[in-house]
Amino acid sequence: MSRTNKHIQLNGKYLQDAKTLLDKQDYAQASEKLWGATAQIIKAIALKRGKRLRSHEAINKYIVEISKELNDKSILVYFSVANSLHQNFYENWLAPETVIQDAKIVEKLIKKLRPLAN
Repeated sequence: MSRTNKHIQLNGKYLQDAKTLLDKQDYAQASEKLWGATAQIIKAIALKRGKRLRSHEAINKYIVEISKELNDKSILVYFSVANSLHQNFYENWLAPETVIQDAKIVEKLIKKLRPLAN
């Protein structure tokens, strides 16, 4: 399996894991899986284009490039949501309703990004 496909596979796994964790009301763990799904699809796109992203900073900079390329500023807004979910894993400060709503936003982001990875 190629590295790109591995990232795409992990993206799907983490999204599914997040749904399971949301059903179990484990919002902190679901938050991290949603962040992981986001990071994996961005890494898949970068790798497909010959670039390896090895840090949060690299992922943050690359999503700006993608947003510009697609002329879609909503990508940056959605990515900020994913970032707050990553923080929530450590702090567990978001209300359950917020995590549930943010999960829908992350799914929208991934739906926008997935065609670039395939």
